[in-house]
Amino acid sequence: MRAFYCDHFVLPLPAGHRFPMDKYRLLRERIEGVDAIDLTVPDATTLEDLERVHTPGYVARVTDGSLSREDIRRIGFPWSAQLVERSRRSVGGTIAAARAAVEDGASVNLAGGTHHAFADRGEGFCVFNDVAVAVRTLQSDGTARRCAVLDLDVHQGNGTAAIFGKDDSVFTLSVHGANNFPFRKECSDLDVALPDGTGDDAFLDAVASAVPRALAHGIDVAFFLAGADPFESDRLGRLAVTKDGLRERDEIVFDELVKAGVPVAVVMSGGYARDVADTVDIHEVTVRAAAGVAGARSVVPAGVPS
Repeated sequence: MRAFYCDHFVLPLPAGHRFPMDKYRLLRERIEGVDAIDLTVPDATTLEDLERVHTPGYVARVTDGSLSREDIRRIGFPWSAQLVERSRRSVGGTIAAARAAVEDGASVNLAGGTHHAFADRGEGFCVFNDVAVAVRTLQSDGTARRCAVLDLDVHQGNGTAAIFGKDDSVFTLSVHGANNFPFRKECSDLDVALPDGTGDDAFLDAVASAVPRALAHGIDVAFFLAGADPFESDRLGRLAVTKDGLRERDEIVFDELVKAGVPVAVVMSGGYARDVADTVDIHEVTVRAAAGVAGARSVVPAGVPS
């Protein structure tokens, strides 16, 4: 399986910042020794690709450093040239993973899942919406017509829901914490809001019910936002899902994708465990499971020649 990484494009953050940048490097180091996974550095996405989703004015403010204080406050990261490069590489990784998934059945971006970015602004540690840009890029070049976004991060994918709110070619699913950020939710095609403290059984029931519904629409390519933050020890999660529960979540998702014959691009999305090693453990399990799907080479996208 091809997997894409950009952790060596470092985003400088002030001391004590709560975003766990180290998780990306630690995850890549875990994956480096896996024979079934071919690690590649993606190209940076183009401005043309970004503007398939984001307004030219917002793209310009990010790239030339003219973001307002309010823009920066919403995003949660200070502006820097490294922020621009890292963000463009992360989006490039999701585009590359989506194209690889069409050929191989599955692929992974060891970053991405920046689902709080809207067309005209960033939010919640998200600068550009990588999955939305990848969807529009694949649709533009004829690789895919209908896509599904399976957002199983603990936070609702509000930016993604807003971007595709009036677009029947993209089915958006979000299984998330009802009382968690963002506090003003958007409307996905299917939202499953879970109460604080939800454990494995109820969480897995929700996933098992929702994912087949999202894939029942002639989907050509799916994007799986495999957030590690439903974990019971996540600082920002508020749910009580165990590592075993998250492993079962991945099994459900991949089983349904294979059954439906839909290739998948997996992105890491959130994870803020008190011990970063727990977040890395969860992401590693997801990546290895995706490699098993790609190794089987058993999915062929609907409408795309094999």
